[in-house]
Amino acid sequence: MKIPVILNDTQIVLEADPSETLVKVLRNLGYVSVKHGCNTASCGACQVLLDGKAVASCHIPVGIIKDCSITTLEHFSKSDIYSSIIKGFDRAGITLCGYCNAGKIFAAYEVLTTIVQPTREKIAQITNRLNDCCIEKDTFINGILYAYAIHFDKEKLRKNGK
Repeated sequence: MKIPVILNDTQIVLEADPSETLVKVLRNLGYVSVKHGCNTASCGACQVLLDGKAVASCHIPVGIIKDCSITTLEHFSKSDIYSSIIKGFDRAGITLCGYCNAGKIFAAYEVLTTIVQPTREKIAQITNRLNDCCIEKDTFINGILYAYAIHFDKEKLRKNGK
């Protein structure tokens, strides 16, 4: 089946069985940031942005993503918001192991783009769907709070013309 999508800001046509999972198709295309992990949507290893929302690609059949926009971590890592997230994680002392980076980074992205005034409780609601893996929960929440502060301080400077 031919499935038109926008992959990392480029219009392409995927050729795949509609029941194949998005993680499998992306891996076959060479996107190594999308990993096949737990297959239960809880490890975060397969996360991508689908129309701007973080999703577990292991649970998405490609037959339902016609005309959707998909962003992998490879492409997202070139953005300003990614830079803020990594700086926030660094400030919290977080060293990502490489396995579930997409899940952790896209969870932080979700907080930064959907919550106006994040609290530890609101962040926990978003991050509780992921296994802790290599990061202790409080440290992860601290990293997201730092990323939020860094990102929105940059935004204020831009708006003020500095």
